[in-house]
Amino acid sequence: MVETFHSLQGEGIHGGRSAFFIRLAGCNVACSWCDTKHSWPSEAHPQRPAEHLAAEAQSAAQAGAAFVVITGGEPLHHNLDCLCTSLKPVGLPIHLETSGVDQLSGCFDWICLSPKRHRPPSQALLTACNELKVVVHEAADLEFAVAMAAAANRGKNKPVLMLQPGADSKAGSSIAINYVMAHPAWRLSLQTHKWLGVR
Repeated sequence: MVETFHSLQGEGIHGGRSAFFIRLAGCNVACSWCDTKHSWPSEAHPQRPAEHLAAEAQSAAQAGAAFVVITGGEPLHHNLDCLCTSLKPVGLPIHLETSGVDQLSGCFDWICLSPKRHRPPSQALLTACNELKVVVHEAADLEFAVAMAAAANRGKNKPVLMLQPGADSKAGSSIAINYVMAHPAWRLSLQTHKWLGVR
């Protein structure tokens, strides 16, 4: 368990909305551009009871949080059944942010899949996701994003498709903007929390 905090969702289709974040420890996907590398080693962070996290989520709901986000690290390295069960009585929609490399556990109202080219997701996560958000640094990332969208669209959800330029990547910004302008099924995701200086 790395941290919990109440802030604004900074990116993706729910960007700008009040949210309570639960950041879990552990990640072996190891993206070079990751901005939460401190979350990678599970052993560096203490475990916390799910009911304590649910109590914090309840307080955040009373303070205006519109939903709960379970993120990481890679949250699906853990079985999330117990955590989701504890959170359900709070009454907030439960969102998941994942790279999709592990088996799905838990029950979610919204799944944001952010697949990585060096560790592609399972087809099960591709067909289960509500939002497909691919980080773009170079042309190969765009090719990967298009392939992931084709695979995801074989599911029943028909996810929202989003391209997100890598942080400080001018090439990624240009590629993503030009592609979204010419392909109306896609949207641009920006990390607005970094601009605003919020968590």
